[in-house]
Amino acid sequence: MAKKLYVGGLSYSTTEPTLKAAFEAVGTVESATIIIDKMTNRSKGFGFVEMSTDEEAQKAIEAFNGKELDGRTVTVNEAKPMEKREPRQGGYNRDNRGGSGFGGGNRW
Repeated sequence: MAKKLYVGGLSYSTTEPTLKAAFEAVGTVESATIIIDKMTNRSKGFGFVEMSTDEEAQKAIEAFNGKELDGRTVTVNEAKPMEKREPRQGGYNRDNRGGSGFGGGNRW
């Protein structure tokens, strides 16, 4: 069964093929993904690598955690499921009843 790993502290110049090639040194890589910021279209500095077995994933953690990749010291550990978060508050207030955001209340 494939095991997903979190890879943090990546250089902004690291590409998905570079990440995949690095991890292939310790085993079979099912996928390598770098998370991209939607606004800037630039790397957020972290990504995920999916190794084909638990043993290969453990080898990858031992081989890369705290080591240098593309000039940066990276953190590698088992990926955890994303936690549920509350919806964001604030911003533009469309119903114009006051509160946070632009517009405030009814000024007339």
